[in-house]
Amino acid sequence: MSSTRPAALAAPSVEARVTRSAQPSAWLLPVAAGAIVLLVFMPSLLSQGDLSTMVNVFILLTMAVMWNLLAGYAGMVSIGQQAFIGLGAEGVLAMAQHGLNPVASIPLAAIATAAIALPVSLLVFRLRGGYFAIATWVVADTAELVVSSISSLGSGTGSPVPGLSGLSAKSFGDITYWSALAVALIALAMAYLVLRSRLGLVLAAVRDDEVGARSAGARVMRARRIVFAVAALGCGAAGALLAVSQLNVQPSSVFSVQWSAEMIFVTLIGGIGTLEGPIIGTILFFVLEQSLAQHGALYLIVLGAVAVVVAIWAPKGIWGMIASRARFRLFPVGYWLWTHGATRGRKARRLPARLVGRGRGGQGQPSA
Repeated sequence: MSSTRPAALAAPSVEARVTRSAQPSAWLLPVAAGAIVLLVFMPSLLSQGDLSTMVNVFILLTMAVMWNLLAGYAGMVSIGQQAFIGLGAEGVLAMAQHGLNPVASIPLAAIATAAIALPVSLLVFRLRGGYFAIATWVVADTAELVVSSISSLGSGTGSPVPGLSGLSAKSFGDITYWSALAVALIALAMAYLVLRSRLGLVLAAVRDDEVGARSAGARVMRARRIVFAVAALGCGAAGALLAVSQLNVQPSSVFSVQWSAEMIFVTLIGGIGTLEGPIIGTILFFVLEQSLAQHGALYLIVLGAVAVVVAIWAPKGIWGMIASRARFRLFPVGYWLWTHGATRGRKARRLPARLVGRGRGGQGQPSA
């Protein structure tokens, strides 16, 4: 008797392909370019007060993107990112005191902050989960104590940032705005490129299943150390912008845990694990702040109510709820598996990171 099954009983052939997005996204590039051009010319359209608000929006957005990269994609929940915000601000102050232009010192302060983060990672990476989160907070408090003991930086009372006193109010506002816009755009682009690369795939695999990622050959510790340094780089740049925009650096302010609380809030509200989430969350946060700040305690009550509502009815955040229904991404960094059966049209589903890039012979090496 032949072992071949009849044609009627044979399994239907299935064609499959993997794409980055479930929807065509060619139109996004011109739209993004138009939005960037509009933002560049905003100083000619807004008042100085509105420009100052926009600077704060870009600073918080940069922080949130970096925290989301660390927690949402790498699975490392940090509540001590204010350490790198403070170090970035103090770095600008130190360089300005030695004659360097504060605006030009922003990238240098960010790089120095990332360099400090590398040895710090050797200590905090020995811990996991809640212990890791508390360790990052301890690092932030330790950094504040060390900086507060340096008399040249103003000790605990802080010090003004020199080097920009000769600018007019409009010139200072325009330069600060463009610097903040550049930092926010670079932070988004950097996070996008990281997540589109092989490193991003490894991070997603580690977040979903660390044991499985290690067994597949992923270099877990190397990936975590790189993303920790990248997050410190972005937060250091945000802290440097704080120093420039406020023209004063006080340790209790730049090392405040409030920065971590705000970046965590906007990321969770907008949608953790998505690049769009921090953008949505930051916009919502500042809309509520500008609308309700004059009402005192009501502002905090509304923020708390929004957090509770989103946590209960939209645990993936506002953008996560939208994206799960529309299957649409402004920043397509994941993978979609498309199948085409014999009787139905194409269907798409998100492809787990651990299944992407499996080579011949069952090798599970993650790849972009």
